[in-house]
Amino acid sequence: MSTERFTDQMQAYGRWKSEITSAVRKYQNWLETNGMSSAEVELRIFELIESLKSDQLTIAFVAEFARGKTELINAIFFSEYDRRLLPSEAGRTTMCPTELLYDQTANKSYIRLLPIETRLEDQSIQEHKQDTINWTTIQLDTNSSEKMAEAFQEVIKTKQVPLEIATKLGLQDSHSPAENGMVDIPMWRHAVISFPHPLLKEGLTILDTPGLNALGNEPELTINMLPNAQAVVFVLAADTGVTKSDLEMWNTYVNPLGGDSHHGRIVVLNKVDTLWDELKSDDEINNSIATQCTTAQKMLKLKNDHVFPVSAQKGLLAKIRHDTELLEKSNILALETIFAKDILPQKQELVRESIINEIGNMAIESRNTLLSRLKDTNKQISELKNLSGKNEDVIGHLMKKTREEQTIYHKSVERFQQNKKNFTSKQTVLLNTLDLKALDELMAKTRKDMQGSMFTKTLKKSMKEFFEIISTTIDTAAKQTNQVNTLIQVVYRQFHSEHGLAEVKPKLFSIGKYKRDMDRLQHEADAYRNSTLTTMTEQAFVVKKFFISMVSHARNTFFQAQQEAEAWSKQALHPLVSRIKEHKHQMEKRLESLRKINESRDTLQSRIDDLEKQAKSLSAQVTDIIKLIEILNKPLESFIEKGQSDAA
Repeated sequence: MSTERFTDQMQAYGRWKSEITSAVRKYQNWLETNGMSSAEVELRIFELIESLKSDQLTIAFVAEFARGKTELINAIFFSEYDRRLLPSEAGRTTMCPTELLYDQTANKSYIRLLPIETRLEDQSIQEHKQDTINWTTIQLDTNSSEKMAEAFQEVIKTKQVPLEIATKLGLQDSHSPAENGMVDIPMWRHAVISFPHPLLKEGLTILDTPGLNALGNEPELTINMLPNAQAVVFVLAADTGVTKSDLEMWNTYVNPLGGDSHHGRIVVLNKVDTLWDELKSDDEINNSIATQCTTAQKMLKLKNDHVFPVSAQKGLLAKIRHDTELLEKSNILALETIFAKDILPQKQELVRESIINEIGNMAIESRNTLLSRLKDTNKQISELKNLSGKNEDVIGHLMKKTREEQTIYHKSVERFQQNKKNFTSKQTVLLNTLDLKALDELMAKTRKDMQGSMFTKTLKKSMKEFFEIISTTIDTAAKQTNQVNTLIQVVYRQFHSEHGLAEVKPKLFSIGKYKRDMDRLQHEADAYRNSTLTTMTEQAFVVKKFFISMVSHARNTFFQAQQEAEAWSKQALHPLVSRIKEHKHQMEKRLESLRKINESRDTLQSRIDDLEKQAKSLSAQVTDIIKLIEILNKPLESFIEKGQSDAA
């Protein structure tokens, strides 16, 4: 069954992470044992292990009101509770963004709810997560699915407030005012639900976003949460097709994510059971469903076969009743297979890429250092064996030749130091471009201009100018990054050519993900700036929301880019510096050996014996490092392929 395969894949992913963590710890111990570690390396390894522990696969579900989004979550992930776990009955909808996960740190089951009134504060949802004082916490009884379902009703609660309060909160368009002038608004701004479901314990996080186009009311959802999800499931309804609001939500919030290959987008046409007309043949029904899918594809400008028709309600019912025929007809299994075959492996590649960028490059550097030592050791063994029975003149000639090699090497090191200065100079220019001082000054000026504006037009002009300036800045940083990368590649090639050592490929810096982030943020800011909601909302709230969500995110993006650029600059030339030190050390050892042998021929055989022991030890260490590199590149075992193979 596909659900079992997805669970198996999640478990296989967990085993892969455990194996990687174990291998990284062994490498850490190896570095310490061989005196190749440092405080900086220790910190990098610690941070990597912690990131593996906290790693999550996030799948976000996005839809307008009444598309059956929460029912789809119930059908895919929580059918084993034999009931609707999350509230998804007719007329009930998720009123606030809800994250379903398992809190490994707290190791507890709970619901945490952030009051809607916190929208008035100068704190983002992420900042509130760091301090739970403002959250309402409800303990979950996981022994009873009925009690859990009852507790989950909290996320759909609303309350009535005067229109002026709703306006201050930026929620005046949630519902039409009642006769008494009161407005229904969500009771909660955000919900976090933690409970030990097997998939959640393996690191799955489900983000259930609210309908009623509430994405625009909470920009942090589209600025932080959706871009950070590995997959975004956009849900349509077969009985309504692609409505105007569906299309607006797609174009504004979901489609822009497609520019980043690290994000999967899945479009689901739900409620296809509404097309199961008993007066039509199976072929006619299938044609109707196919027509709806084709229409949706054209309206969303998707390629063929990119819309998945399902019936979440029938799928959930089929799983509860163990009705295999209805389950097949609901097509839920095909959707789950996409998660197992496409989304999860894509997530693994991201994690693997991160690990290889950190530990992988370090391991390759260690391997190359060991190979260099082994090569030099074998060279010394060969030289010393050839000295047996030779006179002092031969040894003296060898010492002279080694000193000449040292002189040539030192001159090339001087050229390397000059290139290092050039690199540092260009890198300093890049870091200055990403410096937060100029950005903070721009932020202060923009806030002052916005707060002092009397008209919405002036307010929007300030927003536009802010993002135009930072967009130009990030483009400048991208050009400077290309220049720095070109220089570093030239330095590495020159070093390899001059010294004939094993070629080392430099780790290059990329500002691409930060540029994509800024492009998405600018798109979001344009949508916020041009929306009718911004025009109608109180200016003080518009300014506050703009700075809490968009401007603060822009600042954080610049900060992360500068931090990564600075960390990279410290490590970029490290492999070459290590090679220089290693080569210098090996030449000095060769000279010292020759000097001792010249003084006493009795040391010749003992020195050869020592070197042969070293060579044997180095060979074993090379084997260990190669095994680590193989583990880092080991593919995730595929239960999908295994199941197909077994069936064949």
